Amino acid sequence: MEREIITTSDGSVTIYLPELKETYHSRFGAIQEAYHVFIKNGLAHTHGQPVSILEIGFGTGLNAFITFLESVKNNQEIYYTGVEAYPVAAEEAAKLNYVSQLDAEENREVFNTMHTMPWEETVKINKTFTILKRKQRFEDIQDSALYNLIYFDAFGYHAQPELWGADVFAKMYKALKPDGILVTYACRTVIKKAMEQAGFITSKLPGPPGKREMLTAIKA
Repeated sequence: MEREIITTSDGSVTIYLPELKETYHSRFGAIQEAYHVFIKNGLAHTHGQPVSILEIGFGTGLNAFITFLESVKNNQEIYYTGVEAYPVAAEEAAKLNYVSQLDAEENREVFNTMHTMPWEETVKINKTFTILKRKQRFEDIQDSALYNLIYFDAFGYHAQPELWGADVFAKMYKALKPDGILVTYACRTVIKKAMEQAGFITSKLPGPPGKREMLTAIKA
């Protein structure tokens, strides 16, 4: 499948798949979207406590890298699991400008490690951040009560509607600990209903730049 690296409105890049007419991150700002959806409305609600995170769609590694930076800044212990069925190649990741855009040159090797480390192997990056990458289809996840927080960052509903159904959200519900939170950039009515069918209590929140709303879902 053809892949292009394009620049988004905040200067950070993303990967575009012409065949799907889909980008890995928002065209209105990849970094802005990551901070708004997953940090401000996700990680921030863990109040600095030790937290276990599942990312659905490891992709470019942007969400993982920003979460690492937050763990260092706040001295927060984070156990991070990123699931991806179709990994970004290390050579492609090397063309992404997130390290420079985030003014994080001292941690460039961390970003590189996130893309070159072995799959299915836990790596302790530093005293606060431990990461595991799993090469796996989202539909095949069988985790039970392991995570406090899920970053749900799959391709959009128009591109892969099967990833946004009640069956997948039931797996997410099972994977969360009691009172766990799922956050996503999406806010279609059909997605909200699928989450609720899986047992979640949902809320609409203001979205990132270029998007009116986003969703959070709590395991009741």
